[in-house]
Amino acid sequence: MRLLRPFVISVLMVSLTACANTGLRKFTAPGNGPDDFLVSPSKPLQEPTSYTALPAPTPGQTNLVDATPLADAAAALGGRRGDPNAGIPSRDGAIVAHASRFGVTPNVRAELAAKDAAFRKSKRRFTKVKIVREDIYNEAYKRQTLDPNEIARLYRNSGIATPTAPPSN
Repeated sequence: MRLLRPFVISVLMVSLTACANTGLRKFTAPGNGPDDFLVSPSKPLQEPTSYTALPAPTPGQTNLVDATPLADAAAALGGRRGDPNAGIPSRDGAIVAHASRFGVTPNVRAELAAKDAAFRKSKRRFTKVKIVREDIYNEAYKRQTLDPNEIARLYRNSGIATPTAPPSN
């Protein structure tokens, strides 16, 4: 009986550690197989109106059936296709003037990326000495996350109509 107790405890410990969910944040490919994210879908082929009016092929240029997700999204949201830096149409001048009334930072994306990198670097604990892998996204932004149930409760208590939410259990 004395030898059975450590054996049972060790079996329980091994079985509990087998239940750990350690593969959720693994971003590397599991093997040497194909990478599904390298496959890019293309638009359906179209027959041109005139075969004599086709442009000469230019190596390295885009194709008519290549996917253009940014232009497609802009068109779906009511915008226009083409170069996003081509300028502001006259019909949008009033809203752009109102949105930029307090000033515009021209390099806001690069500035935010640098600030975000500095913020994540300051939140590192054990990754400074490379004991663990550098995946600290959830740890760094833990204080900035919102609890949707708490926000819904705050809105309901202040009298704002909110849609029903599924129970948190």
